Amino acid sequence: MNQQEKQSNIKGSESLRELRRRWKDGTFREILEDWKWIFTYSRRYKGAIAFYTLLGILSTTLGLVGAVASKHVIDIITGYQTSKLAVLIVIYVGSTLFSLVLSSLLGRISLKLGIRIGNDVQRDIFDKIIDADWAALNRYESGDILNRFSNDIGTVGTNAVSWLPTIIVSLYRFAATFFVILHYDWIMAVFAFATAPALLLASRFILRRQREHGKKVRKMASEVMSFELETFYNMDTIKSFGITDQYSARLRDWQEKFKKVNLDYNLFTIQTNVFLTVLGSLVSMGAFGYCLYQLWTHAITYGTMTLFLQQTSKLSGAFQNVIGIIPSFLNSSISAHRIRELVELPKEHHVEASRSLRQKAEGGFTVELRDLDFAYVEDRTVIRDSRLIASPGEIVALIGASGEGKTTLIRLILALVRPGKGQALIRAADGTEYELNAETRRLFSYVPQGNTILSGTIAENLRMGKADADEAEMVRALETACAWEFVRKLPEGIHTKLGRRGKGLSEGQAQRIAIARAVLRNAPVLLLDEATSALDVATERRVLKNVMESNPRRTCIVTTHRPTVLSLCRRVYRVVDQTVTELDEESSARMAMEF
Repeated sequence: MNQQEKQSNIKGSESLRELRRRWKDGTFREILEDWKWIFTYSRRYKGAIAFYTLLGILSTTLGLVGAVASKHVIDIITGYQTSKLAVLIVIYVGSTLFSLVLSSLLGRISLKLGIRIGNDVQRDIFDKIIDADWAALNRYESGDILNRFSNDIGTVGTNAVSWLPTIIVSLYRFAATFFVILHYDWIMAVFAFATAPALLLASRFILRRQREHGKKVRKMASEVMSFELETFYNMDTIKSFGITDQYSARLRDWQEKFKKVNLDYNLFTIQTNVFLTVLGSLVSMGAFGYCLYQLWTHAITYGTMTLFLQQTSKLSGAFQNVIGIIPSFLNSSISAHRIRELVELPKEHHVEASRSLRQKAEGGFTVELRDLDFAYVEDRTVIRDSRLIASPGEIVALIGASGEGKTTLIRLILALVRPGKGQALIRAADGTEYELNAETRRLFSYVPQGNTILSGTIAENLRMGKADADEAEMVRALETACAWEFVRKLPEGIHTKLGRRGKGLSEGQAQRIAIARAVLRNAPVLLLDEATSALDVATERRVLKNVMESNPRRTCIVTTHRPTVLSLCRRVYRVVDQTVTELDEESSARMAMEF
């Protein structure tokens, strides 16, 4: 028995205890519900899974036939009886080759089915995540969602295919191998059966220590990775402070800690391996001694002894497969439960009828918030009893200190969150009116705070706004955003490749590319959330004028700290003390001077 099999047996023993615990505390039903969900995907491929199972049974049978044929070949050779030698050699070689082909085919089928089911689950989950309520989804860290989407779905996809066939084939292999040995000698069958359970008796202490060491190693690896990511992400700051030597020293400290934890784990693994090997060898030596005694007394032939020793090892392997099913069963349940948590998140609010508004875009749209209250968490109001209106052809400004709620208002307008009280509406020129929802988001272009440029060419970034845009359209959008003047000077123009977060561009250039992307979308409502903060005053004014001139019926809402924007705005709203208040012209002018 190899180290992997021993460790699998240990995990199987611990998993059995976990199943018993789940049964006692009433949570076993959750496992069944998780597997019921997994089988909704497995059922789509039930024919292929049944074929996979039959191939596994046939492969096992041929393997046993080959082993028995090998026994007879050895007996014939050692007994100098050659009458049936050719037939037995053909049977032995043929069954071995067929078993090899079937095993390879099983691996191929298992992989293909696992990929298909994994892809099915990924497509379904991706669609549900994309359509999940923003507030509910944001309770999860991005890394956690990504881990569930990749690793957990991979686990479910693999085990949805293999779990039931593995149970059937492993039980069949265990039973068939046991009865083959039993047919020749019942005492040897007992020895063979005792090998794996003997190892399981020592598993509890070993697994607990193994988990402790494993957790330390994973925790240390995460801490080292976090240090490395933080260092590389903030490389400019580290260099500018002249503290690169300090970070080099810190890396060496982390490496020493990581080395110590890994060496401790390695020592424990060596000790465990020695212990398990000695324990397994004692049982195997007992079986071998019994075989030698039987051979010495002429109770068995040399071929039978070879069969016993081979099949004892295979019986242990079959037992390991059966026990190994239980950890897979639990792991798949855990993964399925983590995926289901995302699947069961509340959906975004859709008003299908509001799709018809797209046909009325030519006349522009009015965005209005009426007597609106909003809180991310109950009893912690962020926006209270507030009103806002922005009409076609207007630039409307939202001003206020950081953290007062300007970005929250943008989220309400985009229907990422919904008001607890009052209404958030969009109205066409003919008076048709709908509450803001996930469908009305199609009518908006949005430039958020920060650098939103992705790795790829400038053209690829622009086409996020309009996938089928031609080069002339992209150039016009860049001109509107005052970006063409620097893009055309780049070595490859709009086909210049950028790094992550627009590496290769200044902050002001990145903002203008983002504005050009929004302009290219040509939506009737444009939202700019501090989107001109990195531009100089003259460029900022020119960009906003160009944006409005490119579509005179466009409604533009900007959040800003810049006084230059206010003089271009038809309306100015101030967010303070959880309330949105419209300023009159005199107050707006005074506010512009105070900024």
